[in-house]
Amino acid sequence: MNFKYLILTATAPLFLFSSCSKKLKEAELRYNNLNTSYMALQGQMAACRDSSAKYLDRIKALNDQLSNQQTSNSQMLQQLKDLSVISGSQAESIKKSLENIGAKDAYIKDLQSAISRKDSLNMALVMNLKGAIGNLDDQDINIKVDKGVVYIDISDKLLFKSGRYEVNQQAKVVLGKVATVLKNQPDIEFMVEGHTDNVPYRDGVLLDNWDLSVKRATSVVRILQSEYGVPAARMTAAGRGEYIPLASNDTDSGRATNRRTRIVILPELDQFFKLLESPQRK
Repeated sequence: MNFKYLILTATAPLFLFSSCSKKLKEAELRYNNLNTSYMALQGQMAACRDSSAKYLDRIKALNDQLSNQQTSNSQMLQQLKDLSVISGSQAESIKKSLENIGAKDAYIKDLQSAISRKDSLNMALVMNLKGAIGNLDDQDINIKVDKGVVYIDISDKLLFKSGRYEVNQQAKVVLGKVATVLKNQPDIEFMVEGHTDNVPYRDGVLLDNWDLSVKRATSVVRILQSEYGVPAARMTAAGRGEYIPLASNDTDSGRATNRRTRIVILPELDQFFKLLESPQRK
């Protein structure tokens, strides 16, 4: 009895040390993964700041050019009047024309400034989404900005079983993280698009791939609304079927790429319409 007690007493610390060592390695691995994600986000943030600074420098340079041009125009008109080359009425007419040109230049700069702000907001949104989702495989989810629009592509295998439109339980975790970021941007609206490959749908419940893509988009929208509280008025569900492929449907990998659900952050066109309708621009 004493011998067994001695063995247990001697081996217990070894088991404890082994368990602690394993937990320490797991913690170090999690730390390294988080640190890698943090460094990547820091790099993206620095790039965003550099881009914003360049836009601001460009706008300042344009403002300086416009101010110099206006001063030059005024001096030129005064010189022409002094030389009696043109009359007072002609000088006034030329002045109004130059003012109209200056107003149009200012209008163009307003548009450029609005586009710059939009680009900065898009970059911040992309960084927030990537930070929320974490180290998910890039083949399963891709977040990008293309021509001023933010796209979130989620692979078919992550969300649905083959030929089905019910969202997998594990995929709801990803949708919840996306929903959290979107809810924090109350002014944006977005469209959820379903996409398929060109293999004909043969289950018989639905009509075709187009019908399947619509049902999948609707399923995602319903989950975002009912389980994560995203306002329905901010969402649109759309089915694209097989008609907008990203890759060739001639290979397995190409078809896998084409089977996706895409969330499109819709541009805020009303801001640009307000600029176009501004009474100061003639």
